[in-house]
Amino acid sequence: MSKNGFVYILTNKNNTTLYTGVTNDLKRRVYEHKEKLIEGFTKKFNLSKLVYYEVSDSIVSAIEREKQIKNYSREKKLELVQSKNESWKYLYEGL
Repeated sequence: MSKNGFVYILTNKNNTTLYTGVTNDLKRRVYEHKEKLIEGFTKKFNLSKLVYYEVSDSIVSAIEREKQIKNYSREKKLELVQSKNESWKYLYEGL
């Protein structure tokens, strides 16, 4: 997994707040969010439920995609998650 880049979306248990991030190691990064090892937005709003991710060929293309998604409206982000994860299941266990 570590040779690619990943764009991901986290939410809270009620699916009310969304966070878009990028990493080169998705499993490690989501674990860090889950265990609240990183200070900031995700820790403050208890965002650790992985509901969406994309694999990119490189971290550079993943960063470009992250910027694109961050500029989406909330509605468009919700549609993106639902297009691949209609029931908003927690995807971490499947990594």
